[in-house]
Amino acid sequence: MDWRRVEFDWNHVRAFLVTADEGSFSAAARVLGSAQPTLGRQIAALEAQLGVTLFERVGRGLALTPTGLELVEHVRTMSEAALRVARVAAGQAVSLEGPVCISASEVVAAYLLPPIITRLRARHPGITIEIVASNAPQDLRRREADLAIRNFRPSEPDLIARKLEDLHAYLYATPKYLRTLGKRRTRESLSRASFIGFDQTDKFRDGLAAALGLALAPESFPLICTNQHVQWALVREGAGIGIMIAEVGDAEPSVRRAMKDLPPIVVPMWLVTHREVRTSRRLRVVSDFLAAALRRGRTDERAAGAWKRAHDGTDRPE
Repeated sequence: MDWRRVEFDWNHVRAFLVTADEGSFSAAARVLGSAQPTLGRQIAALEAQLGVTLFERVGRGLALTPTGLELVEHVRTMSEAALRVARVAAGQAVSLEGPVCISASEVVAAYLLPPIITRLRARHPGITIEIVASNAPQDLRRREADLAIRNFRPSEPDLIARKLEDLHAYLYATPKYLRTLGKRRTRESLSRASFIGFDQTDKFRDGLAAALGLALAPESFPLICTNQHVQWALVREGAGIGIMIAEVGDAEPSVRRAMKDLPPIVVPMWLVTHREVRTSRRLRVVSDFLAAALRRGRTDERAAGAWKRAHDGTDRPE
């Protein structure tokens, strides 16, 4: 390869790709942690070096020119190659000191991970942890996270998944709200209750029907929120019935399980990482620590104790 012909700045190429993906300089600057004028200068410099125009203004945003459209796929290939280099380099790390990024759902990140991470940091203070609390799966292939705790098995062939013990979730509500459904609660009475949903789709409603035999209509979900912390706050305030894992729900004194005889909703847990980082000692240590801690009933001794004392959560006085 004649490297003398490669005259453009690689950082400018990255700025071009992120701007193309985000559609504006301001959005791209936020992603890259850069100033918008700096990003604009990088794009202008790249256009000058290549002798082409990459973007044109469309309203308040940017659109790729025909030349930009042609070049962006080549640049994306370059980006993917750079990510593979980073993964291989990270995979060769032998030191325990350094960062590890863990992705998990909002509930797992907020309620199950804190005691685990505290114990991990006490044992390995050189490891720094970033937690991405999101119900949307992060792309491990693009290094959006190093490890992910997911409730589904990944299908990508370059990801390694370790099956953890399943969590059990139940329906919860305050005693005051449950009294509005009658003294003897049945599936029929629950079907007349107000539920707190995740989104406007039928997925959650159909899941409750399949798992618990509840005949629910769209009108059964007058409250919708994608944020699990907000959902749980609404449950604790008595706004309706919501779902929560037993480790959290049974330890919360302000709520009860909605019905004694309902089976649990099984929430699978998978610990996922990229196969190219499996040689990293640091990631292996964190991965093994998480896998050992995320066994049922061992995530938090206080929550586990409350869970045991509560038994099935329905025998407590209302």
